[in-house]
Amino acid sequence: MAAAAGLCVRSSRELWTILLGRSALRDTAQVEAELDRHSDRLLTGLSYYKPPSASSGDKLKSDKEVVVPLKELGLRISKFLSLDEQQSVQILQSYLQEDYRGTKDSIKAVLQDERQSQALQLKIAEYYYEERIYTLRCVLYLLTYFQDERHPYRAEYSKCVDKLEKELVTNYRKQFEELFRTEAPTWESHGNLMTERHVSRWFIQCLREQALILEIMFLYYAYFEMGPEDLLAFARIFKEQGFGARQTNRHLIDESMDGLVDRIGYFSALILVEGMDIDFLHKCALEDSVDRHQFATTQEVCQEMDKLLLTLGDIPHHAPVLLSWALLRHTLCLDESSQVIRRLGSIAIQQNAFQYMTQMLKALGSGGNNCTASTARMCIYGLLSFVLTSFEEETLGEQQHLINLACEVFAAPNLAELFWDTEPTTGLAVLLDNNCGMFPQSMAPLLQLLSALISDKSTAKKVYSFLDKMSCYTELYKHKPNDVLSHEDETQWRRQTPKLLYPLGSGQANIRMPQGTYGTVMPTAQGCLVRWHYSYSGWTIFTCEIEMLLHVVSTADVLLHCQRVKPIIDLVHRIVSTDWSITDCLLPITSRLYMLIQRLSSVMNPPMEVIASCVNTLTVLATRMPAKVWADLQHTGFLPYSVTQITGIVQSISAEGMQAGSYGNLLLSIERPQGKYSVTTAFLRLVITLVKGQLGSTQSRGLMPCVVFVLKELLPTYHKWRYNVYGMREEIGCLILELIYTILNLNLEEESQGSPPSLQAMCTHCLANTEAGQAIINIMAIGVDTIDTVMAAQPSSSGSEGSGQTLTQTIKLAFSITNNVIKLKPSSDVISPLEQALTQHGTHGNNLIAILAKYIYHRHDPALPRLAIQLLKRLAMVAPMSVYACLGSDAAAIRDAFLNRLQSKTEDMRIKVMILEFLTVAVETQPGLIELFLNLEVNDGAVGSKEFILGEWSCLQVVLEFIDSKQQGKYWCPPLIHRAAIAFLHALWQDRRDSAMTVLRTKDRFWENLTSVLFGELPAPADITEKSVLETCAFTLKIICLEIYYVVRGSLDQSLKNTLNLFFDKKRYEYWSEYIKSLVIYMTETDTDGASTFLEFHKLISAWRMFLVLATSYEDVMHLCDCPLRLQLLHDVLEATKILLTAPLSAPCLRMGSMLATLLLILLKQWKRVIVNISKILDPLDQILESLSQSNQYFMEKTKAKIYSAIIITIQSKHLRVSDFPQYSQMLLTVCETIHNEAIVLLDQTHHALTTDSALFDDKDSMETDCAPRLQHKDQKDGVCVLALHLAKELCEMDEGGDQLVSITRTVPFLPAMLSALELSLRVKQNLHFAEASLHLLLSLAKTDQGATAVGGAGVLPSICLPLLSVYQLSANGTTQTLGSSRKSLDAPSWPGVYRLTMSLMERLLKSLRYNFLTEALDFVGVHQERILQCLDAVRKVQSLACLDEVDHTVGFILQLSNFIKEWRFHLPQLLRDVQVNLCYLCQTCTFLLHSPKVLQHYLQVKNGDTIPPAIVPRQSKPAQTPKKQQDIERDEMEQRAVLKVQSSLLRILSKTLAAIRHFTPDLCQILLDQSLDLAEYDMLFVLSFTTPAFDSDIAPSFGTLLATVNVVLNMQGEIDKKKEPMSLNVIPLTSPEETKSLKALLRFTMENCFYTLISQAVRYLKDPSVHSRDKQRMKQELSSELSTVLSSISRYSRRGAPSSPAAALLLSPSNKSTSSTSKCPESQEPLIQLVQAFVRQIQR
Repeated sequence: MAAAAGLCVRSSRELWTILLGRSALRDTAQVEAELDRHSDRLLTGLSYYKPPSASSGDKLKSDKEVVVPLKELGLRISKFLSLDEQQSVQILQSYLQEDYRGTKDSIKAVLQDERQSQALQLKIAEYYYEERIYTLRCVLYLLTYFQDERHPYRAEYSKCVDKLEKELVTNYRKQFEELFRTEAPTWESHGNLMTERHVSRWFIQCLREQALILEIMFLYYAYFEMGPEDLLAFARIFKEQGFGARQTNRHLIDESMDGLVDRIGYFSALILVEGMDIDFLHKCALEDSVDRHQFATTQEVCQEMDKLLLTLGDIPHHAPVLLSWALLRHTLCLDESSQVIRRLGSIAIQQNAFQYMTQMLKALGSGGNNCTASTARMCIYGLLSFVLTSFEEETLGEQQHLINLACEVFAAPNLAELFWDTEPTTGLAVLLDNNCGMFPQSMAPLLQLLSALISDKSTAKKVYSFLDKMSCYTELYKHKPNDVLSHEDETQWRRQTPKLLYPLGSGQANIRMPQGTYGTVMPTAQGCLVRWHYSYSGWTIFTCEIEMLLHVVSTADVLLHCQRVKPIIDLVHRIVSTDWSITDCLLPITSRLYMLIQRLSSVMNPPMEVIASCVNTLTVLATRMPAKVWADLQHTGFLPYSVTQITGIVQSISAEGMQAGSYGNLLLSIERPQGKYSVTTAFLRLVITLVKGQLGSTQSRGLMPCVVFVLKELLPTYHKWRYNVYGMREEIGCLILELIYTILNLNLEEESQGSPPSLQAMCTHCLANTEAGQAIINIMAIGVDTIDTVMAAQPSSSGSEGSGQTLTQTIKLAFSITNNVIKLKPSSDVISPLEQALTQHGTHGNNLIAILAKYIYHRHDPALPRLAIQLLKRLAMVAPMSVYACLGSDAAAIRDAFLNRLQSKTEDMRIKVMILEFLTVAVETQPGLIELFLNLEVNDGAVGSKEFILGEWSCLQVVLEFIDSKQQGKYWCPPLIHRAAIAFLHALWQDRRDSAMTVLRTKDRFWENLTSVLFGELPAPADITEKSVLETCAFTLKIICLEIYYVVRGSLDQSLKNTLNLFFDKKRYEYWSEYIKSLVIYMTETDTDGASTFLEFHKLISAWRMFLVLATSYEDVMHLCDCPLRLQLLHDVLEATKILLTAPLSAPCLRMGSMLATLLLILLKQWKRVIVNISKILDPLDQILESLSQSNQYFMEKTKAKIYSAIIITIQSKHLRVSDFPQYSQMLLTVCETIHNEAIVLLDQTHHALTTDSALFDDKDSMETDCAPRLQHKDQKDGVCVLALHLAKELCEMDEGGDQLVSITRTVPFLPAMLSALELSLRVKQNLHFAEASLHLLLSLAKTDQGATAVGGAGVLPSICLPLLSVYQLSANGTTQTLGSSRKSLDAPSWPGVYRLTMSLMERLLKSLRYNFLTEALDFVGVHQERILQCLDAVRKVQSLACLDEVDHTVGFILQLSNFIKEWRFHLPQLLRDVQVNLCYLCQTCTFLLHSPKVLQHYLQVKNGDTIPPAIVPRQSKPAQTPKKQQDIERDEMEQRAVLKVQSSLLRILSKTLAAIRHFTPDLCQILLDQSLDLAEYDMLFVLSFTTPAFDSDIAPSFGTLLATVNVVLNMQGEIDKKKEPMSLNVIPLTSPEETKSLKALLRFTMENCFYTLISQAVRYLKDPSVHSRDKQRMKQELSSELSTVLSSISRYSRRGAPSSPAAALLLSPSNKSTSSTSKCPESQEPLIQLVQAFVRQIQR
């Protein structure tokens, strides 16, 4: 608004803010430029604002840049304020910019409405008055600090004051005269708005300006000399004005203005006293050169002053002036004016000059120890010091008034040190000497003076030494005692006997005056004072006095003794609070304070001030030794306490069993009725100090009754109490909130379960759920208007002290407390009363949210709106409400106020940052509010789709300015604001605000400005001063990632593409990778354990991780196709991870290392092809693993797991041998040790889980359907134990000989531990992942003979055999269930998979160990015979891949066991027979399904309910808009692939089944050649039938089954030869020659075994005497016919060429493997054909 109006001058309030250092202009050059620019305004002061003039009015009317409504309003303001027309418009514009609480559109309506327009004029008048005050405050501030060496702008202030020096006072004196002579405005001259009320407001403003001008002139003359003529002129002015009392408009003065009138009088008197230059006069008098003083040569001026001052004396303001002038005339001319001097002096004394000066200094210093008060004290110090030097003390009135004034004077800095360096017989030292002579008879004056003389450690030590070496003891005697001898003239006494001065005391609490002590006698009206010349320590006297009070505490003398003891305690308090080193010396006194508090609290009329002094002293002691003070205080009963143990929050809040203590009684019975609260303020400060002392948990909970008392009795009601002292209510409220704030900001250890609640938890719960929280809300709801009213009413000139500041501080504490309560409150579904009160909607913007938002209008203290916005941000995050709805009709106006402060180039940076952070949170949680701030408007000119443009009041306008690369580094855009702006943009991208993002993308140079920070050079980590730059880079990287991830690849903005290309071309990948590594190195070298210390580092590294992870999927977009670059980035990440995880362990480094380990894992998985030298990857990983293995921290487990995964991926990426890996042995040893330790831990955890949960779960297992058990698995698939097993497996497979791992099993007993854990896991059916990984490792280990021996010797069978029953036999009804279908992936971990792995392990061990493992193998097959038989029969019912896989493993094991048929028949004959039958049926089923693919497909659909086994479902999701025809085609393809997959499994099963059956039928050579063969050893396996195999189990396997098998094999071979799509072991068709060759070999092997079995069984039939000859003949005919047909097909196929059969590899001895497997020529198959042909010829005979 105002910006558009072209505001060209800075307001005085803005200049004031700059001078205070609260703006963005903080550089000295900037401040100097501002002072130069506004020096004329400062020089002219209030004259800067000119009266109306015709010329100015004409210029305004002709000004075309100002709109007409503003001109009209400006003219009305000009008349109302009697202000220049053009300046009126400037004031109007400035008001609209800074203080107007409406929108731009509402101004028009206000100007058109007369009533609203008048209200606006009154507000502008208030703003104008404040502008005038701020102009004077600026000058006052310059004069305050232009000689202060500690101020950062001293040099700039000094230059400005030098410019103002000559004319400043002249101008301001004229303005002062004009102010008090100006007639009050009337409605005739200023318009109808000038009512009586506003005339009063005008006059208050006039008095404030007069007081400020006088204060400015007083400070000026404190630094610059005043001439005699100027003094005379001022004296005449002040006389005319009556020192403020005789104003021209004095009829307007009322009681509310008395403070301002008195302030005018004070400064009038001070200016005259300062003008007389008493300090210099004193110096001249000491040097006996008074003629050097300027008044020594100006007799005429002196005479005029004499005449003028003789007319004064009727008001107290005259007293110091008359006293000063009398002193000056007395010093300059001793005889000429003695009458005048005596008269002036007597008038000054009669007007109580010293009392008046004490009152004046108290009034000036009431707002704090500011410069004006200190300067006034210095001025009065010089006067008082010279008065005491020049006049007798007895002539100056009552001595106590002099002491009171001296104590006020010594409050000025450095005066106490100056005093101790002066002569003891001059100045104020006379007072000390005189009072010292009356000690201890008159104790209070001396102690009061000494207390004031303590300002630092040196003066505290001097006061202690002074009292420790007293030389006289004064006593009052009404009669002469008998034990003294007197001089003849009774002027001197001498003690004849020693005397105990405090007979009731003992030990340290007594003092003895020795015999022979002399004393000087001084007669008085009450008797005689005797000053004994005796050396002693005053501190012993003090101890005795306190001990005496403890003895007389229950007598009538208690109040009298309290008057003597209170100054002692006040002195002790001042000393210990100034110099702690003296505390031990004061222990006899401080140790008695506890008893003093206890006894004084229980008397009839407790001395409240003494009790308060004691508590204040203990508060100081508690700052250093809180535990001792707390322990001793507990015995006094003073503080609230609990008589029962506090066990819960509810009990503590109810105050059950708590007593108020002595303090509670004092508050209710004494303080609240009297309205004085010294003990309450002391109590609150004590509790605050004890809380800050970080007591132990037990002691801290002991403070709970005190805090509960404050929360229940003080906080809700303190504002209703009676108060006698102004400002005490605000002080108590501030102390209460400071206590709560301290508690909520304690760093407490985590509470253990069942422990009593902590102070913080109790305080949080109480504030959230009781009336204490409502009291906090009432404080926050005071509102900005009330604060502005209080600030405007206080008389303080600087605006930095007073009740307004106390109120502001209280509200700020309330903000922080509420913010912390919301943050610390445990999350709950039930909303607390505090949250409900915070978020409830009111009418017309009266709810708390609106009040909080309106604090943005507060200008006095920038921290207040900042904390209000912070609380709004917290509420927006957690509260279920709409801030936008709460703001109501004020929403737009508040938004404009927020943006005005955000746009201002001089606004405090922290407010801007907080506003941006609030908007960042609002993006996610406050959709309505963020739309208001985004202010996106629809582009009317857009054609087609809806387009948006930025509105006039869009926050994006400001944010774009903040991120503009050309603006970076300027004072109004520091790094913190840049970071906050980028964070806001990141929130928009993260929350997918498409309309805002679309508008931003269209802005010129948006991506260039956004990413400019990524192309700069950052300082080294050790040299970073502003860490927010790192966060800025992090947010920028994340925005780029979000944009690339969510935008379609081809739709990226060209600007962003160019930026990414530039990022690659300028080698920024390399730069940032190196910089991240440097951050990591710096972290490890910096000795700190604070998580917040490296927060920015963590954010940047996290963003870089996201950037690289995205780059693995978008390499083309991000220009990361370069393999060397990717390899370099991978190595840098690995190096950084190694640095973090091998450094001395600290929590931040470990967290960062874990994060980088995740990135490393992803990069290794995605970029493993770029790895050139595998050892460069494995070496660092081995070092990391070694370092992590030496640490047992629980939170490192995940990191270890990531490193294990990285090693596994690296090893799997290349086919390594042991010789390629130098660290192989060490890594293997480390892994085995890890397995051993982890297995033991897992065993303990499982045992513990079983003991804690006695009810075992019911597990439905069908070997395929894995129902999750109720008992949760303790192992994880990515856990350290499981991954260590997988890594050991990979390492084992690298060692072809198997020697390394076997040798380690002898030193590290990991196998027994692993098998024990495996046994328990199988038995209770837990730890699935561990069980599976363990079996994989055992399988790899058993691949060699040595490994198999080690596994067998470790007792693998006892650990597995019986526990394995639990895997499939725990069913609801106790029966073994049949195999079912599974929708799980075949590779997914499952208990059926564990069973299958066990089968494979048994197969491998039996194959390697043979007879050494035969007994165990037979035991295994005997135990699991039911499952084995069920499995062999399952193919007819279930054709799922998992079922077929189990059948495959089972048949493989039976195949190995069939080599030992005799032993099998001996131990398990029935099982052998059952297995043989089931194998034949299995052969028939497989043949049938392979022969009928369509039937197989039908079974897959009907029985399994899922055409596509999960293993072959493609992972990529299909587009949603795929046409129906294409979907059908794809569906058919997937069904076909599913059938092929199942066929492949069936073929493998069939081949192994036939190989096993071959061992169950007679050996062909033996049955043909050996006539003595016992046929009873071999059963008939196939019935004598040649029908086609059926699927029905009622039809027994026959010779037709075997012939059908041969035909199926031949058909498959034909399909391969025709290059049709063959069945495959993978989802994709066979493409490589090796796969085709392997499949052909499998088919050939199946056919060979089929022929072998067929011929053997046929001969068995022919030789069997029990078979009828007719059946034999029929068999010969059928068999001859069928085999002849088959042979012809085989011959044709053999001529085309066929691969060798793997039969020899499976069936022959290992020594013959190579021979049979390497045979490649077709002739190698001819013996098989010849054999069959020979058999056919034989049976045809």
